[in-house]
This record gives sequence, structure tokens and C-alpha cells, in this order.
Amino acid sequence: MSTLSNLYDTFFDWELIWDTVPKLITVGLPNTLILAASSGVIGTVIGLGLAVAGISRSRWLRWPARVYTDVFRGLPAAVVILLIGLGFGPTLTQFTGSRSPFPLGIAALSLMAAAYFGEIFRSGIQSVDSGQLEASRALGFSYRRSMALVVVPQGIRRVLPATVNQFISLIKDSSLIYFLGLLASQRELFRVGQDTAAQTGNLSPLLAAGVFYLILTIPLTHLVNYIDKRLRSGKADTSGTLDPVKVSLVVER
Repeated sequence: MSTLSNLYDTFFDWELIWDTVPKLITVGLPNTLILAASSGVIGTVIGLGLAVAGISRSRWLRWPARVYTDVFRGLPAAVVILLIGLGFGPTLTQFTGSRSPFPLGIAALSLMAAAYFGEIFRSGIQSVDSGQLEASRALGFSYRRSMALVVVPQGIRRVLPATVNQFISLIKDSSLIYFLGLLASQRELFRVGQDTAAQTGNLSPLLAAGVFYLILTIPLTHLVNYIDKRLRSGKADTSGTLDPVKVSLVVER
């Protein structure tokens, strides 16, 4: 019983948890969302460019995109963050006078996310039937307009669940920014929980930070399942009325 009691006190010190929650909400949560949202938007834009370049007819676009994707998908996230953060940190400080690790952290997360987003979008675009491109070309569209208006939108729609899954990974990877050193006001969820746990010698604050990550990621996981279901089944007809033409056909029969 003493062992179980020690474990309970280690993970479930409720007083310590409630003392940590305000810091998690006011400091950790906003910074985590800033890191994830910023890198998600930038990574999506770069990834879409990589996807288009990866299926380009020009090898001068195709091969650099594939090399980029292979490199940033093959390197661990911690290595990329340290290389960019510590390598470009002094230069950024020299030019801007700011020592905030956020710009370089967002840059590192964006570059990694772009490689994954690029592969996701490329697979979605290539899954679109070639007849769609041929039909749009037959209507007089150029190759670029056909891709931009017909093929790419359909491809992105097909990979929305995978895109949301990658955004969930970004939320979790944002915890690695602490490698670059954070001020008290810059700490994300993980760092807030870790610092309090280190000060008190109790893991309850870290457990509280984990709960906040679950609060962010579980709804997104269910959103992925909902989007996937809607894409597979289509939108249900809730109007409760039949088309007049269909009604006349039923009456005639």
C-alpha cells in the first residue's frame, strides 16, 4: 500500500496540479497554439509547392522537391530544430537584436511539416483520375489552370484527414522547441509542466501538461474521423422533400 500511495502522490498531487493549471492556460497553451498554427500554415503553403513541383514535367523542379522531401523526412525533429535554432540563432540576434527562439523554432517546424504535407498533397493529386485533366484541357483550359482549378482542389479534398493528422503531429512536436531555450513568458505546455515538476520533484504538473495536449489532439482526431466519414458517404439529404421530377416519375409508375 505504501508503494501505491507513493505512486499516487507522485502523479496525482491535486493541489500542485491546480496550482499549475493557470500557468498552462495563460502561458503554455497560447505559445503551443502559436507554434503549431504558424508552422502549420507555412508548412502547408510550402508543402503544396513541393507537391506541384514533385509531379512537374520538369526534372529541374521535380528532383529538388524530392531531395528536399527525403532529407527533411529522414532527419529527426530534434536534430532539425537544433541545427536551425543554434546555427542561425546568433545571426538572427545580430540582425534583429531579438533572442526569441520562436521565429527559428517556427521555421524548423515549418520546414519539417512541409516535407510531410508535400507528400500528402502529392499522393492526393496523383490519385485524381487523369480523365479530369484531359476533360478540362478539352474545354480549353491550359495545363496550369487545369491543375489549379480542377486537379489540385480534388486532390487536397481527398487527403484532408491525413492533413489534420499531420497538424496533430505539429502540436506534439512543438514541445521540442524547449531545446532552444525559452524565457518564462515563452514556455509552451511541455516546458511549463517540466519546469514545475523539476522545482517540486513531483510529476503531477507534467501529467497536467499531458492532459492539455490530449484536450487539443483528441477533438482533432475525432474531426479526422468525421471528415473521412463525410468524404466516403457524402452529404445526407436532410431537406425532407423530393425533387418534383422524381415525384412525377413515381406517380407515373
